Amino acid sequence: MDLKEEYKPLIIMVALFLTAFFLPLGLGRFDASILEALHLVKWYAREHVLLCLVPAFFIAGAISVFVSQGSVMKYLGARAKRVVAYPVAAVSGSVLAVCSCTILPLFAGIHKRGAGLGPASTFLYSGPAINVLAIILTARVLGVEIGIARAVGAIAFSVVIGILMEFIFRKEEKQRTENAAAVPMAGDERPLRQTAVYFALMVFILIFANWGKPQGDAGLWSVIYSSKWLITAGSALLLGIVLVL
Repeated sequence: MDLKEEYKPLIIMVALFLTAFFLPLGLGRFDASILEALHLVKWYAREHVLLCLVPAFFIAGAISVFVSQGSVMKYLGARAKRVVAYPVAAVSGSVLAVCSCTILPLFAGIHKRGAGLGPASTFLYSGPAINVLAIILTARVLGVEIGIARAVGAIAFSVVIGILMEFIFRKEEKQRTENAAAVPMAGDERPLRQTAVYFALMVFILIFANWGKPQGDAGLWSVIYSSKWLITAGSALLLGIVLVL
């Protein structure tokens, strides 16, 4: 009999019991922290999961289904030229208004489609840092120099991180590349313009669904904010039409 394995369930049960027994319920700070944590979970479920992660999962699924595997492997694959793969991966996220959570499904999508771990990691790191909205906000609040430094620094560090990831997992990537070479690539029957429109609509949904309220009640940004759900619904309707065609 392995005593360590036998005692593990007992230790876990005792730890859970002691935690429940000594919970400081009734203390103002503890009760307030629990309530704030639940408020944060509620906000995250309403604002972030529905408006950010769900569209990101659809975009990642579209990458896996609609994007030609040959195109992904040509520019981001393990055998692609490094001078092409890493710069393309580093700047690809600039057109997406995504955060560090939303970028994860997109990273998984391009990696599953054939992108090398190095370029995919570069895209994962740089995407949230160099999207247009983040750079503009940084430059507006902290100054143009800081905005430029953020963009340049994010691209440079993302390339370094991608190269390190490729080096650390070089054996796994080599095996993955050999396995992928043995599988024939399916042709892309969907017209390129249809795929481009599909992705554009998905990005519109992601951007306009999360459009924040401006400080003033007049101007272009205010008009867009007041019509953001109409624009989002119109984009979703067009998206359905594109899928049917």
